[in-house]
Amino acid sequence: MGASTEDKTGVFNLRDLDGARCPDCEGTGQLRFDSENITETFEVEKQTVITECPSCAGTGYVPKR
Repeated sequence: MGASTEDKTGVFNLRDLDGARCPDCEGTGQLRFDSENITETFEVEKQTVITECPSCAGTGYVPKR
């Protein structure tokens, strides 16, 4: 019975909240792009591409300088 049954949570540092929100993603940590593709039958497919914000590495806050 070497496995532990207690809940594990990540480490949270309160100092991380002192930073300013990222202006590129507005603090969400994600960038969204609307995209349109035309299929072989000339139909337009619309989709939203979601990616991690490169400015804040997905944290939503800009690093302190």
